[in-house]
Amino acid sequence: MTKIDIFSGFLGAGKTTLIKKLIKEGYSGEKLVLIENEFGEIGIDGGFLKDAGIEITEMNSGCICCSLVGDFGEALKKVLAEYAPDRIIIEPSGVGKLSDVIKAVRNIDATDILLNSFTTVVDAKKCKMYMKNFGEFFNNQIEYANCIILSHTGGCSPDKLKTAMELIRQHNQNATIISTDWDALSGAQIIEAMEQKNSLQAELDALEEETCPVCGHDHHEHAHHEHDHDHEHAHHDHEHHDHDHDCGCGHDHEHHHEHGHHHADEVFQSWGAETAKVFSKEQITNALQQLTDAVEFGVVLRAKGIVAGENGQWIHFDYVPGTPDVRFGTPGVTGRLCVIGSKLEEENLKELFGV
Repeated sequence: MTKIDIFSGFLGAGKTTLIKKLIKEGYSGEKLVLIENEFGEIGIDGGFLKDAGIEITEMNSGCICCSLVGDFGEALKKVLAEYAPDRIIIEPSGVGKLSDVIKAVRNIDATDILLNSFTTVVDAKKCKMYMKNFGEFFNNQIEYANCIILSHTGGCSPDKLKTAMELIRQHNQNATIISTDWDALSGAQIIEAMEQKNSLQAELDALEEETCPVCGHDHHEHAHHEHDHDHEHAHHDHEHHDHDHDCGCGHDHEHHHEHGHHHADEVFQSWGAETAKVFSKEQITNALQQLTDAVEFGVVLRAKGIVAGENGQWIHFDYVPGTPDVRFGTPGVTGRLCVIGSKLEEENLKELFGV
């Protein structure tokens, strides 16, 4: 099975630079083929890739969105037949629509290919301008991507980076966004994000799996703490509770009888945020200490995150009630905060973390 990765991005966004990094750091050992599609008469990016031992099919007759299935389809079939690669990287013209490229690949009559990822590279400093002036093409590349990688973030101001991420989210709510400077990330980390293994939703899902839907304890971190709970995924059963206290779901119950009619998602909720904001270790520690205030923030059972810190460091944190753990660690693809609890006050949480 041949994986196909499509790298979209407006002119000058840095697609070729990214591909070069991934070839060096992430695709080692794989048999690769790159299909380039230059807009114009002369392909200028192919040289160094040939030097790296990558086979190139340059198509200078026009962009994929113009020729569509025509020569592009034939080129792809030829690549599959002659090279049987592990992975095909398609780098279309910067002015092409990603939706047309995806359509062209899907129209290829081949059973041994896997559409693996649709990645769009966005220049963080020019996002707002391009969105305004070339919206039809630029926005399409954002809307159809499953991963959006911001380039030129190193010298980008925090406000401009935040604006770029907000504009992108207006057009794509679900894609993984990488806002961290590429130099701080390995090629393997970027590929993991491209393949949807490192998204905010994945973080929230993992956190929910770690948190018992009955008692709110973190069984993953505290396996030594014994619980006599029946872990049904869709609902929980309180038959074993004989004590008179609020079960935390906000409903009154006679605790001597079974009340297994609640679904976990009726009782517990999750809140998460992506941010390029830079925090200090003290800011995160202070915020976590305040999470004990159930009136202000709801009943917080678990919090977890990786955010950018000062001087290029990255802050990792974990929280269970009354026990914040804040430390420095490896960079994330972008800053993420996740909270699990009951009756969460989301606006107050946003204000607490300043996101």
